[in-house]
Amino acid sequence: MPVWLRERSWRQTLSAVYLSLPLRGARATPGSIFCSEQYLKVSIPPFLFEAILFAPIDDTNSTAKIGNGNIFFTLYKKEPAMWDSLTLANADKEKLQYLRENAVLKAHEKAKEETEAKKITKQEHKNYALEATMKLEEAERKRIEDLKEKERQKVAKELELWKNQQKDADEYKSIQKRGELHQEIEPLKERKKETKNKTRIPNEGTSKTKLKTTKGCHGSCSMFSQNLKEEQLPAPRSAATIKVNFTPRVFPTALRESRIAEEEEWLHKQAEAQRVINSDLSELEDLKEDEKNPDWLKDKGNKMFAMGNYLGAVNAYNLAVRLNNKLPLLYLNRAACHLKLRNLHKAVEDSSKALELLTPPVPDNENARVKAHVRRGTAFCQLELYTEGLQDYEAALKINPKNKNIEKDAEKIRHLIQGTVQSS
Repeated sequence: MPVWLRERSWRQTLSAVYLSLPLRGARATPGSIFCSEQYLKVSIPPFLFEAILFAPIDDTNSTAKIGNGNIFFTLYKKEPAMWDSLTLANADKEKLQYLRENAVLKAHEKAKEETEAKKITKQEHKNYALEATMKLEEAERKRIEDLKEKERQKVAKELELWKNQQKDADEYKSIQKRGELHQEIEPLKERKKETKNKTRIPNEGTSKTKLKTTKGCHGSCSMFSQNLKEEQLPAPRSAATIKVNFTPRVFPTALRESRIAEEEEWLHKQAEAQRVINSDLSELEDLKEDEKNPDWLKDKGNKMFAMGNYLGAVNAYNLAVRLNNKLPLLYLNRAACHLKLRNLHKAVEDSSKALELLTPPVPDNENARVKAHVRRGTAFCQLELYTEGLQDYEAALKINPKNKNIEKDAEKIRHLIQGTVQSS
């Protein structure tokens, strides 16, 4: 059952009512207060305050402040007047129930209207933002189109100017050719005149007619000048073949960009490896060229190890080592196979060989060195050489101090050593 708050203090002016409610240790929130035109309710479990006000108020501008263990209401009257009391007196239960339900209904309608108004306002803001974005995009698109049009006009002007220049150049060339042709025709005419004067017949009328015909014979003159032009052309050049010899290169790079010392070292290693392959390895006779690759054999051994075929993996690693004995991963993987097969001495040998090849110690081979120390340490421990095994585990911890599994195994080995010493 709720506990009714009976204590309250209030005072009024012509325009406002000031009401104070003690909280009695309860904690109020804005959600605990409900106020309408003529109904006021404060629900702070287990306390409850409810009042039907004497006259309507402006619930929109009225305020409530929570602090110092009290709630202070400032209720603004709709009509300036002095109230006889804070609440409506001599009201029956039905009227009170009606006023209460009416206040709740109006509050729901008002909240719904506010929600709708907020939704409409939000939609208007969204439409405005969309229109503004579209205007900006349209302005940007127009700016880009204007730039394109300016560039198009600029290119068209440049093209027109270039065409005019080409046309002027062609006209100049044609004029120049015409001048050259005229210079060739003039001495030809003079020569023909001299020839005709020497061989002409005393009949002047005939000779004049012939001379006129010769002068008017433009076709024969131009043909003759064309023949003369052909005679003045130089003879065609003689054809020949030039042989270009390039320096033989194994590598695709040019000789000026090569590193001769490194290339010769690589070629020497390849030749040595090829000699080993072509030596007395009878196992390779039936293999394909790809299967003679140590990397291919290493991958094959890894697959066999994953399937649990440790003997097959050892055979693959053995053949790969015979092809290339400078790969530390071959010895490291073969040591893992020997550990599974309980070939502990061979596991120690392969791990040691891998550590020899993993020099100098650099960050790139840290994981491989950790594995080599762990596998050799495991083989030593299984041979009951705990001191040597502990040394390998401590060396692995120095390389990778964050590995918790290695640290746990090293601690177990220390306990074993202590137990052995105490028992002896």
